[in-house]
Amino acid sequence: MADAARCNEAMSFEVRRLSGSLGAEVRGVALADVDAAVAEEIRRLLLEHMVLFFPEQHLTPDEHIAFGRHFGELESHPNLDLRRERPEFFELRAVDGGGGIADEWHSDLSCAPTPSVLSILQAKVVPEVGGDTMWTNTCRAYEELSAPLRDLCDGLTAYHDAGPHLAPDKGYIHPVVRVHPETGRRALFVNEHFTRRIVELSDVESTALLALLTRWVQQPRFTVRYRWTAGTIAMWDNRCTQHHVLNDFVGERVIQRVTVMGDAPQPAVPLPRWEPSVSTTATFWRDDAVRRQLKAQRATD
Repeated sequence: MADAARCNEAMSFEVRRLSGSLGAEVRGVALADVDAAVAEEIRRLLLEHMVLFFPEQHLTPDEHIAFGRHFGELESHPNLDLRRERPEFFELRAVDGGGGIADEWHSDLSCAPTPSVLSILQAKVVPEVGGDTMWTNTCRAYEELSAPLRDLCDGLTAYHDAGPHLAPDKGYIHPVVRVHPETGRRALFVNEHFTRRIVELSDVESTALLALLTRWVQQPRFTVRYRWTAGTIAMWDNRCTQHHVLNDFVGERVIQRVTVMGDAPQPAVPLPRWEPSVSTTATFWRDDAVRRQLKAQRATD
């Protein structure tokens, strides 16, 4: 599809691509009043562009929740105790770049057994300067690795935990490369925020490979950067993207979000391909719960 804006004849959507890798701005639709057919077209656009932006929506909390439910069951955030009236809806406020825990590249809740499928976020209050968000295309990042490195990553697993949310005891092992269940594309599934180590490698090897992969996905050619305006809705596919909030702003930034409940990441090849590293077993798997999880996962694979 050309980079210029195009009009979807069936839905009268105006769709404008924002970068060569991912991201599109969509106009001509009111998210407060969508039916199943419109929601299905939005889903199709999301699979194509990975992250969508809908300016000038200004949804109420109930409208936000209703829109999210078109795409699946909504979940509360398991690591944030926000004591909110609507458990599937949360609001976060930050002032002068403070209070953020999302200022590292990450995929939402990759530390959970079933990480979030997609997130839908509304900017309620935006600072005059700063506070942009960036997304990266982890399918393209995987595809541009060399063939030998892709083959290695296909057979590895990694441990993710909720340490950034002060819950380091909550974690899970996932494949380093996951297959998108709807598009069939492979994507890197490690990030600097939640991923702690690669199970099958020694401590030194794990540190080196994770550093390479987490830096690799951050390259500008894989990314899109979005400047928020109040009332804009962003929705993104967590199965093939990571995102990063720039806490460089002065003033107040208020966002509201709902999240669609996740699915279990599927590996690119049958796992396990290799046994856990002896070094890993000796130094990292000190937690009995983690060791039981590793044993159970390998027994069922």
